[in-house]
Amino acid sequence: MHEDDYLRSILAREAVNTGLLSPPRAAQFTLEPAIKRWANNFLVSVSPSGSFAKGTANKSGTDIDLLISVSHTCPNNLESIYETLAQALTENNYPIRRQNVSINVKVNGLDVDLVPAKRHDALSQDHSLWRRKAKTWTKTNVAKHIAHVTASRRMNEIRILKLWRSQQGLDFPSFYLELSVIEALSHGRAPGTLGRNVMTALHYLRDRFPNARIIDPANTNNIISEDLTDSERATIQQAAKRAAAEPYWEGIVK
Repeated sequence: MHEDDYLRSILAREAVNTGLLSPPRAAQFTLEPAIKRWANNFLVSVSPSGSFAKGTANKSGTDIDLLISVSHTCPNNLESIYETLAQALTENNYPIRRQNVSINVKVNGLDVDLVPAKRHDALSQDHSLWRRKAKTWTKTNVAKHIAHVTASRRMNEIRILKLWRSQQGLDFPSFYLELSVIEALSHGRAPGTLGRNVMTALHYLRDRFPNARIIDPANTNNIISEDLTDSERATIQQAAKRAAAEPYWEGIVK
């Protein structure tokens, strides 16, 4: 089988239904009553974000990311917003796992990542998020993230690299991975075919990734590459080195 046919067969197997009647959206609607009770009158919206909204999700990954937009008039600070949401979910008998900016929750067997965020004002889509690991906050704009990734037209390459990441057990945040693939294939570096593009991205991870400075396109003060330590980036580099040396695609991603 030609390499592109092989990779496209994997993409077809991992295709995600993003319709209103899909299981991930049903999980969203199941969670919304508990979220509304927690937020009182400060809830602006609950909307798909992350990979699900960008077209970079895989069936075997997190099923849906939801941005929980809280009004700028909410008196709680960002850490309190994050922790009280986690507590409210636990009180509603949802198993949770605290992550960096999100809270993972299981709903009907599905993985849902909730991202509580405080809107800056009534007009913009700028939000502040609590970064639990660093114990600080950051400003970002999820709508700009979605637009940036979809405009790149690299969703297929990103999806393949996300599968590779998962199958290798790598700690590689999705947005960091997405921006890295886009950078790897920018400035005329994309040969054109899916297989060659994925290999170009692996070469980038092997050769340039550890020292590359990746910046949030919605906030130049937010350095995405600082989300991983030197050691964690080196682990990704070594995995990419092994993948690039594989003679067959079956040894890279399945």
